[in-house]
Amino acid sequence: MNSLSERLTRGAASAPAQVDHARRLVADWQLLADLSFADLTLWVPLAGGSWWCVAQVRPLTAPTSQPDDLVGSEVAGPTSEPFDVAHREGRPVTEGEPDWSGTTPRRREVIPVRHDGVVVAVLARDTNLAVTRSPSTLELTYLDIAADLCLMVSAGTFPPQKPLDAEISPRVGDGLVRLDGDGCAVYASPNALSAYRRMGATGDVVGADLAGLTRDAAADRVAGEAVAAGIRAAVAGRFPDPTDVEGAAAILLVRALPLQAPGGEAGALVLVRDVTDVRRRDRALLTKDATIREIHHRVKNNLQTVAALLRLQARRMTEPAAREALEESVRRVSSIAVVHETLAGSREDVVDVDDVLDRVLPMLGDLTSVGPAARVRRVGHVGELPAEAATPLVLAVTELLHNAAEHAFPDGSPGAIELVAERDGDDLVVRVCDDGRGLPEGFDPAVSEGLGLQIVRTLVTSELGGSLRMGRPGGDRSGTEVVLTLPGAARLRR
Repeated sequence: MNSLSERLTRGAASAPAQVDHARRLVADWQLLADLSFADLTLWVPLAGGSWWCVAQVRPLTAPTSQPDDLVGSEVAGPTSEPFDVAHREGRPVTEGEPDWSGTTPRRREVIPVRHDGVVVAVLARDTNLAVTRSPSTLELTYLDIAADLCLMVSAGTFPPQKPLDAEISPRVGDGLVRLDGDGCAVYASPNALSAYRRMGATGDVVGADLAGLTRDAAADRVAGEAVAAGIRAAVAGRFPDPTDVEGAAAILLVRALPLQAPGGEAGALVLVRDVTDVRRRDRALLTKDATIREIHHRVKNNLQTVAALLRLQARRMTEPAAREALEESVRRVSSIAVVHETLAGSREDVVDVDDVLDRVLPMLGDLTSVGPAARVRRVGHVGELPAEAATPLVLAVTELLHNAAEHAFPDGSPGAIELVAERDGDDLVVRVCDDGRGLPEGFDPAVSEGLGLQIVRTLVTSELGGSLRMGRPGGDRSGTEVVLTLPGAARLRR
């Protein structure tokens, strides 16, 4: 069992809601480990009475007391007795004597993890006792907040119901402010003070109404009101979403958490992170992305204009060969325009090739000029490709489909064309098969002078680094099969 969800479902309490609660705790427990200066492990009871470790996290603020990986380990007997007591009685249990058996002395506290009144797991908090020093005010504040959060875990009020993206959440070391029940700051870490100073806040942070201070320092009043409302909501016991607030010289990401431990002093924890450089890069990327999409949009419009002009010119031609050449050019230009239209609506420089092909295929039928009974069917999925690979692939497939429709069914005889996409290991294989009359006797695709086949050969070998093969389909089937093989497709998006 590799995933956390699979490990959790092995436990005795494995209802979906209970598993989700445990997953949310693990998603947000780096905060608790850093505030506790301790390692955390999550244990679930097994049917036989033993306990199984399903997750582990180490603190970023202190040396680890558990250098070994405990995930997957199982304990029973005297070792698991604190787990049994915490699970049975629903209260935190602290071991009487430190554990001196390992390389690092540690003290363990076991906290029940409650959900909807039911203890579904236990959280072991192991503190490294090898580091002995007088704790600072910052460390004492951290430990005090950690104690409140552990009581909230035991009561089932932490973690919040809405999962949080741990990658963007402020961490303890980024900046921390402790609020009392009135929303006034009773402690602010040095990093938090620096962040508020860079944002333009004046006066003392400690002792101030943090919601009002943050609102007044915001450059945009609407954003300031939003973050202030979030801080007040946390003081009132709710879990607001993290919010950006921009000041004079900095942009802060603010996350507010209620501290509503049973029997403890009500208040809130506010974490702040200076994300000025991150947001500026995001804005630059958004501007660049918008510019690129606008370029694709204009290229698409220009290509459609070129196709319209070629179509108009073709209608004026009296020579059938010249008209046919112009109509083929219209088809090729239109196929490229569809790729750029897809890129203009995408936020990434990738193309959903299947979507493009589904839009190009109707342009070919317009197969009625060859035979009304010639049908095209797509099987399998190409997936997403970078734009530099999608354009030549779409053009090559379009040429092959057109060739099959034009040459496989003489005199409008009925038939079918099949476009098949599949994976062969790391390779992407695209097949165009028809049940028509087959290749002429002695036909060699390597030396064929047909323009369409020359275009396909150039696109596949030079642009895509692949290979092209033509022949009869396997088995006793009639017709022609063209196989395009693109190596190294493992790097392409599926």
